[in-house]
Amino acid sequence: MMASFDSRVYPKMPLVAASIALIDRDGRILLVRRRFEPGEGLWSIPGGLVELGETVWEAALRELEEETGLKANLNRILDVVDVIVRDGNTIRYHYVIVVFEAMNPSGRLKQYSEECIEIGWFSLNEALSMELTKTARRILEKLTKEYGYS
Repeated sequence: MMASFDSRVYPKMPLVAASIALIDRDGRILLVRRRFEPGEGLWSIPGGLVELGETVWEAALRELEEETGLKANLNRILDVVDVIVRDGNTIRYHYVIVVFEAMNPSGRLKQYSEECIEIGWFSLNEALSMELTKTARRILEKLTKEYGYS
């Protein structure tokens, strides 16, 4: 069962999430434009909260399929990112996101998801010029540096 939105705002403890930097055969990355906070309206990589009893690996694959309709092979953990959004002295959001690198997507890309306004494939250079979440920017910069993707 997915955590309610209310439990995500001003949480009592950090929430664990998993996301996927999915690269296609042409070196493009899949991005989703977020419908909800944090990062409403910004482009990001697909992902979401880990459900109770689910591994981060399973959560990453489930979230990818739920948000985009695609499946993929996870290569490795690319990064672990802390997203902490403060409201004065109070923590409004706190996520610990395990980011996976994946390749070889299969399936059919959805055109609509409850959590996403838009979905699309972009070269890393093109993506870096977009309005991104901080996490997505960090991951794109890391991929560009490591592999020289463009």
